[in-house]
Amino acid sequence: MFEPPRTPEAAPLGAVADAPPDNWVDVWAPEPLRPYLRLSRADRPIGTWLLYIPCLWAVALAANADGFRLWDIWLILSSGLGAFLMRGAGCTWNDITDRDIDAAVARTKSRPIPSGQVSVGQALIWMVAQALVSALILFSYNWLSVGLGIASLALVAIYPFAKRFTWWPQVFLGLAFNWGAVLIWAAHSGSVPFAALLLYASGIAWTLYYDTIYAHQDKEDDALIGVKSTARLFGDNSGAWLAGFLVLAVLLMAAAVILTILPSRGLLPMGIALAGVWGFGLHMVWQMRRLDLDDPASCRAAFLANRDAGLIAVLFLAVAALV
Repeated sequence: MFEPPRTPEAAPLGAVADAPPDNWVDVWAPEPLRPYLRLSRADRPIGTWLLYIPCLWAVALAANADGFRLWDIWLILSSGLGAFLMRGAGCTWNDITDRDIDAAVARTKSRPIPSGQVSVGQALIWMVAQALVSALILFSYNWLSVGLGIASLALVAIYPFAKRFTWWPQVFLGLAFNWGAVLIWAAHSGSVPFAALLLYASGIAWTLYYDTIYAHQDKEDDALIGVKSTARLFGDNSGAWLAGFLVLAVLLMAAAVILTILPSRGLLPMGIALAGVWGFGLHMVWQMRRLDLDDPASCRAAFLANRDAGLIAVLFLAVAALV
C-alpha cells in the first residue's frame, strides 16, 4: 500500500520527503552516513530493483540458450551489488547536476544537496567512491562486458541533462537503466546476440512506461520551471501512450524469448517463458486500471509496483531454463 510522505514533524532529521517511513537509512544507518546514503537513494530501493531486474532477465534468458553455470551465481550476486552502487553513483550525479531544479520542486527540495546536508564537493567524492567499487566488480567480467560497462558511463553522464534539451528524457533513462541486459548477457555467454538487443529494447519500452508514470508526480512543478518530460509532452493522451509502451515491452520481450528458446529447446520451456512475459504485461494492465495520473499518490504506487512486474518475468524465465 502507498504511504504518504511524512510531515516535517514526523520525519527524522534530514529525511527526504518521499522516502518510505521508517526506512533503514533513517532508522539504522550511522548518522554521519545518512546524508550520503540518501544521496544514493538507499532509503528508496525501487531504483536499484529497476536497474537490477534487466540483469536478471539477461541471466535467465541467456541460460535458456546454453544452461545455467556456476559463474551465473556470481553474475546474479555481483550485478545486484553493482546495481546498488551504480544507481547510487548515478543518483549522486543527478543530484549534483539538478541541485537548483530540486530546490524548486516540492518533492525534491529536501534532498541532501538542496537542503544543505551535503556539499557539492562531498557529493563528488561520494560518487567517485561508488563508481570505483563498481569498477572492481566490472573488471571481474570478460573484456566484452568491461567495454560495454565503460560505454554505459556516457549514458549515465548525459541523462541528467536530457530534460533540459528534449521532451523524451525517459528514453535516455531507458538506455542507461537497461544496459545491464546487454552487459550481463555478454558476461554470461561472451557475445551479444540479437535476442539480447530485443530484451534491451523491451526494457527501454518498460522504462518509458514506468518513468512516464513517475514524471506525472512532478508535472505541475516541472511546468513552472521549464523541465521537460514525456508526462508533460503526452498530457491528457498519456494513457494511450502508456498502453503503447506496455504492448511494445511485451512484444519485444516475447520476440527475445522465441528467438532464444524455440530453435533448440522446444515448446514447453518456451511456453513457460512466454507465460512470464504475459504475466509481466498483465501486471502492468492491472496497474493502469488502478492508475489516476492526476493523483501523485496513485502515480507513485503504480511506479513502485513495477518491481513486481519485472520479477514475474524473472521467475518464469528462470524456471523455463531449468526444465
